[in-house]
Amino acid sequence: MSVVFVDGPVITKFVNDSGAFTEFVDEHFNRLDADGDGVLSRDELQKRFGRFSSRGFELQSQEEIGNLYNVLFEKFDVDQNGTIDREEFRSLMKEIMVAKARAIGNSPVPIILQEDSLLMRAVQHKGHVGDDKN
Repeated sequence: MSVVFVDGPVITKFVNDSGAFTEFVDEHFNRLDADGDGVLSRDELQKRFGRFSSRGFELQSQEEIGNLYNVLFEKFDVDQNGTIDREEFRSLMKEIMVAKARAIGNSPVPIILQEDSLLMRAVQHKGHVGDDKN
């Protein structure tokens, strides 16, 4: 884990770089898809998602986490088949990242991140964009 400074524009630039964002989200999806069937079940997400999330996620109660998964599946399981496929997962991750960008705003804030988190990838991506003001 590392303490980094992140702001909304850094996250937004990462999400808007569709190649980099899609590549990382697909890698993340593959790590979560324990049985390799190309979809994420509720069980797979509950067992594995916390490993790749922020520390705040780990501090939530089981009831709060269960409610979160209910909302995620209600909103992002578009075809209502009880699983989240790769496209649904990309949509979910994009919406989460855009919401985080809005919540953080334009002022950099310090945050503790796991090395393989989406936010950490956004911070790392900052150095790969051609704009030195990032």
